[in-house]
Amino acid sequence: MNRKLTLSLDAKVIDFAHDFAKKADKPISKIVENYFREIKSQSQLNIPAGVEELHGIFAGRGIKVPDKKALRRRYHESRIT
Repeated sequence: MNRKLTLSLDAKVIDFAHDFAKKADKPISKIVENYFREIKSQSQLNIPAGVEELHGIFAGRGIKVPDKKALRRRYHESRIT
């Protein structure tokens, strides 16, 4: 069952939300709903989103998770290219 929610946001954030929704071809309400669903699922798992994303890279592939230094190096290399 859907219910209404009224938000008060900074005008620049509202402008950004409208532009983002238009580019994503989704209503703002759906974007906000999906965002809160994601937060809820992450908080239930108690795993930060970044860690979950990294885990997904290795999960089910039989790849040994590299040490912290190797992960940092790979992260920074990927940000440069």
